Amino acid sequence: MAADKLAALVLVALLGCVAHTCQASYRYPNPLPPTPSPPPPAAPAPAVLTVGYYHKTCHNAEKIVREVVEDAVKANPGIGAGLIRLFFHDCFVRGCDASVLLDNTTANPQPEKFGIPNFPSLRGFEVIDAAKEKLEKECEGVVSCADIVAFAGRDATVLLSGKKKFSFLDFLWGGWKSGFDMPAGRYDGNVSLASETLPNLPPPFANVSVLEDMFRVKGLSLEDMVTLSGAHTGQCSRGGDPTVVQDPETPDDLDNQYYDNVQKRKVLFKSDATLLSSQTTLRLVDNHAKDPQEWLKQFKAAMVKMGSIEVKTEANGQIRKHCRGDQVFGERTRATASSDDFANDNFFPDLSNILINDIGDNINVGGPAPAASSQGLLLC
Repeated sequence: MAADKLAALVLVALLGCVAHTCQASYRYPNPLPPTPSPPPPAAPAPAVLTVGYYHKTCHNAEKIVREVVEDAVKANPGIGAGLIRLFFHDCFVRGCDASVLLDNTTANPQPEKFGIPNFPSLRGFEVIDAAKEKLEKECEGVVSCADIVAFAGRDATVLLSGKKKFSFLDFLWGGWKSGFDMPAGRYDGNVSLASETLPNLPPPFANVSVLEDMFRVKGLSLEDMVTLSGAHTGQCSRGGDPTVVQDPETPDDLDNQYYDNVQKRKVLFKSDATLLSSQTTLRLVDNHAKDPQEWLKQFKAAMVKMGSIEVKTEANGQIRKHCRGDQVFGERTRATASSDDFANDNFFPDLSNILINDIGDNINVGGPAPAASSQGLLLC
């Protein structure tokens, strides 16, 4: 009798999963709630960002950041993609103000980095810490954490797109004349809320219309959206171990291979596959697949454009001494340590129920399954 009841319960659960596609990426709830409406369009950023902003006040600022990023990428190429994603996730929530770096406090136990799209997959915090510590020794209280995140995203882009090492000429003018220009002058924000991540960060199951709307309210075009999607490289992980490669052809490079993968439907998320669903995005995908140099040029321009979203000024921002907040350098919390440190605890017990084989139509739409373990957390 007990066995019959158990079998009946299993059958009901399976039928429920058929009726409501099981979603697993980014730890989104299952079944999914309606996609939240994007916030109202942000006001245009004031014209405060300039190239070479620190040339007089902290001449070596960009050089210092670049050296730290180069060392980090040399040790772990995957951290480069992480730094680009960190820049994106920072800018899309409250603008490019380093709010994503703030740790949890008694007053705010759920900052952005604890948001569903960020924890525990977002990485690169320790690289920003290392750059900030060196900058504070060089020129105390001058360089904002928000600018460090922007510079690190720029430098990771340059390193992963073919320039494997910076030369003396790159640093001749304090580092700000090489790679591509990233204007600076951002101030750091002091508000960081996990609850604002889901409404602002594009979900992996979004269609073209949702993606276009979410980029539009940030001042970015449909073309920018398709161009920036080319950063979907590197690996997703189960715990701390890479198991699912987003770009199996060139996982450690930032190139236009992503668009070839989209054309062949060898992509990870529905939000990738949906780029084939409209004539406009399909044309952009085809163009980027054919011309790697033009795509890279447009990608760099889109990075700069993204870096101007809702920029803070001296009137509504600050220059943090420590990018994670008031904590001393080196202090670690569940929010700031790597995912490996808490792989076996019960901090998020619901994660143990998320399996790669439940991803359904989010993964590799129309194409073969990725080379991955059949079970495990999908964290990108």
